[in-house]
Amino acid sequence: LFSSRFVGINASDINYSAGRYDASVKPPFDIGFEGVGDVVALGLSASADYTVGQAVAYVKAGSFAEYTVVPARHAVPLPSVKPEFLTLMVSGATAYLSLKELGNLSEGKKVLVTAAAGGTGQFAVQLAKKAKCHVIGTCSSDEKGGFLKSIGCDRTINYKTENVESVLRKDYPEGVDVVYESVGGKMFDLALNSLAIKGRLIVIGFITGYQNPTGLQPIKAELLPAKLLKKSASVRGFFLNHYLSEYKMALKHLLEMYERGDLVCEVDFGDMSPEGKFTGLESVFRAVDYMYMGKNIGKIVVELPHSVNSKL
Repeated sequence: LFSSRFVGINASDINYSAGRYDASVKPPFDIGFEGVGDVVALGLSASADYTVGQAVAYVKAGSFAEYTVVPARHAVPLPSVKPEFLTLMVSGATAYLSLKELGNLSEGKKVLVTAAAGGTGQFAVQLAKKAKCHVIGTCSSDEKGGFLKSIGCDRTINYKTENVESVLRKDYPEGVDVVYESVGGKMFDLALNSLAIKGRLIVIGFITGYQNPTGLQPIKAELLPAKLLKKSASVRGFFLNHYLSEYKMALKHLLEMYERGDLVCEVDFGDMSPEGKFTGLESVFRAVDYMYMGKNIGKIVVELPHSVNSKL
């Protein structure tokens, strides 16, 4: 049994709560994917590996809760209860595994990251830079652009003030080699058109469509076969659940990088949101709104007041 201290907000929380991930689950059901907290009680089988008071992270449906029962095999022991560790569980692991398994990154490749200043985009930028790639990041404000430059992004494009298509055509006439794409809709089409010969577009998500009743915005995909053929290009989907055999290894690497100071794990507690910091489960809906308004820099995390721990 864990007492949650911090829970992570993900774009796909809306897909899950809308029943798109598992249509067989009928409301009411628990939502949320990840948390960090302390062990408060142990089952017999877990007592060999864990101790009460130990810091642990977990990825499990139903994490938006003050207390969560988690199978020991799903728990990840941590050095301490820090929100930065939470950024790695889903967002960091998604960037790490998708780029490792599908990105085929090497020195000098051009990598475009959409929603680059978001929860997972921040890691795609940094990991591509570590692979000695040239990284282009799209974002929605100059403040986000400043953050992206601080984590090594070579070229930032504020799509509110610049035309992404024109910038890519002018500055990267031969196209980009890899796109880490989580926006969907028009951005997907634009990314597809900007691929280089043998380019790869990795679909991480399509946040522009999640709030629609159907969950999808149409894309101009009729020409997809011709566009791919013309460039020997590919489009690959990535869903973290299908790479769980690699997950522990990925997380170990990410945790080591963070501990060494080689990885920035930006956390956004919503301090700049209209009603202030996201504290308590009742603020989860505000945090989700804040993400969909495109306000966050880094991973949105909700803090659960520690006083709940006295309830046991």
